[in-house]
Amino acid sequence: MSQSLSNIIVHLVFSTKERRPLLRDAERGELHAYMTGTLKNLESPVVQINSVRDHIHILFVQSKNHAPAKIIERVKSSSSGWIKTLGDWYVDFAWQNGYGEFSVSPIHVEAVREYVRNQAEHHKREDFQTEYRRFCEKNGKPLDERYAWD
Repeated sequence: MSQSLSNIIVHLVFSTKERRPLLRDAERGELHAYMTGTLKNLESPVVQINSVRDHIHILFVQSKNHAPAKIIERVKSSSSGWIKTLGDWYVDFAWQNGYGEFSVSPIHVEAVREYVRNQAEHHKREDFQTEYRRFCEKNGKPLDERYAWD
């Protein structure tokens, strides 16, 4: 076959270092746009992106031309560098070292998109750590608490 096709849809989740509540509403739209552009440049278009004060969710179509870890490394490092240019509030900003990357079946994309879109409402009932534990359990990925919360 001469044509290479892929349809790998990813739900990416990661938090600020130590889950510090640093992501402010004032810069949220710019941050999302910056990350969307970074992913577009990596041939990985965003389906939905949203964040709350201490973490972000990104639903995107993963490029077949770039390794997943490299895509995530680029998104995190470039956005961390960019956000630090926004002033003193972000001078010590950092993302946590790790991340959760979960595959999404094409038939579930709309449900996950809606979940990502409604983060503010969702987190009135559940904190990030509880949410992340649930994601790992639901996806059959054991979570080692010793390393999950940097």
